[in-house]
Amino acid sequence: MTRELSVVIPTFNERENVEPLIERLITVLDGLSWEVVFVNDDSPDGTADAVAAIATRDDRVRCIRRIGRRGLSAACIEAMLSTTTPYVAVMDADLQHDETLLPRMLEAVKPGAVDIAIGSRYTEGGGVGDWSSERAAISRLATRLGRMVIKADLGDPMSGFFMVEQHAFLEAVRHMSGTGFKILLDLFASSPRPLCFVELPYTFRQRHAGESKLDTMVAWEYVMLLGEKMFGGWIPVRFLLFAGVGALGLVVHLAVLGGLLKGPGLSFPISQTAAVIIAMTFNYFVNNVFTYRDKRLKGFGFLRGLFSFYAACSLGALINLAVAIYLFDAGSPWWLAGAAGAVVGAVWNYAITATFTWNSGRTKG
Repeated sequence: MTRELSVVIPTFNERENVEPLIERLITVLDGLSWEVVFVNDDSPDGTADAVAAIATRDDRVRCIRRIGRRGLSAACIEAMLSTTTPYVAVMDADLQHDETLLPRMLEAVKPGAVDIAIGSRYTEGGGVGDWSSERAAISRLATRLGRMVIKADLGDPMSGFFMVEQHAFLEAVRHMSGTGFKILLDLFASSPRPLCFVELPYTFRQRHAGESKLDTMVAWEYVMLLGEKMFGGWIPVRFLLFAGVGALGLVVHLAVLGGLLKGPGLSFPISQTAAVIIAMTFNYFVNNVFTYRDKRLKGFGFLRGLFSFYAACSLGALINLAVAIYLFDAGSPWWLAGAAGAVVGAVWNYAITATFTWNSGRTKG
């Protein structure tokens, strides 16, 4: 049987929400031909097992398990690409999105007048429910920032609840970054043409079960997405972040170098070598947390990655050391010699570590 609608639901530790959400979908989508695709980033709470148990008795339910990969937007893209239905909806698993809006979304996109129907909290009739004033203020700020990178006057570009015509998604998908958790913003910013849309109001509900995934790292991923859409056409946003971390590493490098020269009075070659190692270790830790958060290494993989980082950066470190010593022996100030040596290997270090330390196939431990 050919299905008309796929509902994509990204999940991580949402086991208790799976069954009630499916029951609600069965009720509101009665009479329609549909499927629900849960995509799970290897939840330790057994979310995927809960979906699989239901799928054995209901062929409308599917589960995609992603091992060693994280990220809501990337998960949604992978699940959406697995569908063959003409219309695809995306919604959260925590029951905060109003599933009763799905039939209205389908009615809006089926005639072909619009590419996408969006559940909006900021359209007349919508609302954010019982949010605190602080969370509401942060959401409004993020919404204003989001409008800077899209070609449409969206009231709620931060919405994670929408339905899109499959062809419109496929037109944009090769340009999407998959960074962070705001896939709607990514979709609008990546589309090669302006998307026709309609916003339908709904009130954001309280989470049914489990814990919120919102944290400072989610905010950081949002900043990465904005950077990708603003500058990614010219300079990869990861390189900008990598360079930013490198600038902080340079401060560490110079502080260590100056301290060893002026404190214990070590020779410049020894001091520079120690500064290189310490700064390289600092860069690895910070890049693992921020620049490569979606590929973050943990456990044994973290230690393996550290030594991989040392190995990958070894040539850059040798160039760093050679340039710095040459300039120092030529009469340059110690701080200029050290800085020049650190800058020379930056591009090399970025390219080589992206390949050998944080490549997409590496297990996170």
